[in-house]
Amino acid sequence: MSLASWYLIVRKLLHAIAVGRGARRFLREFWAAPSLDVAAASLGKVPAEDPFSALAAHAVRAAKHHAEHGATRLDEAGSAHEFLTRAMRSEIAAQTMRAESGLAVLASVGATSPFVGLFGTVWGVYNALVNIGMTGQGTLDKVAGPVGESLIMTALGLAVAIPAVLAYNGFARRNRLVGAELDAFAHDLFALLTTGAPLKSGGR
Repeated sequence: MSLASWYLIVRKLLHAIAVGRGARRFLREFWAAPSLDVAAASLGKVPAEDPFSALAAHAVRAAKHHAEHGATRLDEAGSAHEFLTRAMRSEIAAQTMRAESGLAVLASVGATSPFVGLFGTVWGVYNALVNIGMTGQGTLDKVAGPVGESLIMTALGLAVAIPAVLAYNGFARRNRLVGAELDAFAHDLFALLTTGAPLKSGGR
């Protein structure tokens, strides 16, 4: 469990750093573009892991598709605004699910590791009592070994659980912040695609 949790922590941390840098660079270049056509042409140059560029590319494709072909299927029914709204909501949901991948493992490790350590503690105490029962002596040398092993198991369980819980809370908080920024960007992008006038309400 420890190796799995630390692997996830390191992988998600490196991914979060890379995505954060790419997102800031993309937003800066996107809103600095002289026109939507220029901004749309640069979307393919941004890494696919960036949720903001992925949302922008998906929204631009959806708006272009509906403008050129209209509603040809049931999932394309409605006005251009409704179709674009559904497309952007779908992409935001996909990005949210991608960001939350692996968090269930960290939550499970953080919740179960202390109990695994507790089981080791109970087992160590049981061995100590067995030794006392077999020898009839409750001396320190008969008890210290099993009790020491049980305490080590408890410490190992906590050592696995604490980093997993802290990492889970940190990643969950980051996902909430990125989700709020993504919603704000979606609002601005929707205004840009439907009216041609960006709101840029997020202070970018």
